[in-house]
Amino acid sequence: MKIVIADDSMLIRDGLARLLAEAGCEVVATADNTATLMHKLDSAVPDAVIVDIRMPPTYTDEGLVAAHKLRSMYPSIGVLVLSQYLEAHYAMRLISDAPEHLGYLLKERVSDVALLVDALRRVVEGECVIDPTIVSTLMRRPRDPGPLAGVTTRELEVLALMAEGRSNAAIAGKLSMSPKTLEAHVRQILQKLNLHQSPDDHRRVLAVLKYLQATH
Repeated sequence: MKIVIADDSMLIRDGLARLLAEAGCEVVATADNTATLMHKLDSAVPDAVIVDIRMPPTYTDEGLVAAHKLRSMYPSIGVLVLSQYLEAHYAMRLISDAPEHLGYLLKERVSDVALLVDALRRVVEGECVIDPTIVSTLMRRPRDPGPLAGVTTRELEVLALMAEGRSNAAIAGKLSMSPKTLEAHVRQILQKLNLHQSPDDHRRVLAVLKYLQATH
């Protein structure tokens, strides 16, 4: 994979570039602010972009703004947002409009290069990847059942793992159930969330979005 990294910290940029190179990825450009990032994308054509949330000049939400702009200008490029902040509203804001090809990971995950590369691969392939810590935090919050009122505890477990971007095989293994049983759970979840069969909709992504909205 060809990767572009945007982070105002030189240590983070260089560290990520080294880790990704050792994992077989090619870092084609780096940037220390979003303006430089957008300029370098005029010549670099990556498979994915890694961007920090808080960057110059205001150190507030520049990374999120850049992520949305990237999705609009380069819809086929995967965008992985890294943050040191465990704040669910950032994740919700990131995926609220078009969740495909987007991911949100905490920076503490960077030390696990296999997880980082897997997340990059998933967003490049069009998946929506949310840090498991954020999903776990959302699950522990008191909530108004809303659209999840009819979803069973077991189905919630499946939905939470779907929200982490896991495949059916990975979910079945994690929950010690057969692939057929898992597929039945997924069908029930999609039906209960009124996500009917449609060739134009990414129903798994929409299910995850409904789940995160209900638990936010």
